[in-house]
Amino acid sequence: MKKIDVREIKDNLVEIIGDEWMLVTAGTKEKFNMMTANWGGMGYLWHKPVVFVFVRPERYTYEFTESQDLFTLSFLGEENKDIHKICGSKSGRNVDKVKETGLVPLETENGSITFEQARITLECRKLYTEMIKKENFLDQESFQKWYSPAKGNPHKMYIAEVLNVWVKE
Repeated sequence: MKKIDVREIKDNLVEIIGDEWMLVTAGTKEKFNMMTANWGGMGYLWHKPVVFVFVRPERYTYEFTESQDLFTLSFLGEENKDIHKICGSKSGRNVDKVKETGLVPLETENGSITFEQARITLECRKLYTEMIKKENFLDQESFQKWYSPAKGNPHKMYIAEVLNVWVKE
């Protein structure tokens, strides 16, 4: 993988997060977990390039994002949608997702985990976190749609600085 400056990303992040999806991965080479996500974005905040992503507390990946300062967002391309389906529907508590998917983990110089299959990887350092709260919704219909008892608990939002970007050569 080749390291590039964050400003060199040519992809439309709205499009690839929404359509291609991403893996949120946190932990160490000894123990990590990844989950599929398509809620998030990228921008510029506090004079830094940042991402924002959302993880529900009941997800296994939540434990790892809470215990680590760093996480990665890996974009695998449309051709790897089956990997996303497994990582989005099965829990790492019960299944070895690496074995199930054929993902090949790679460790960054900072100890974060990405995958050989990733066409783009963003290595991120948490700056701010907050639980989504019903009382902060100006549009209560959105809260009801996404956080009814059948849908699950509200997400935790993570705003993180993009430290490094790698692209597949």
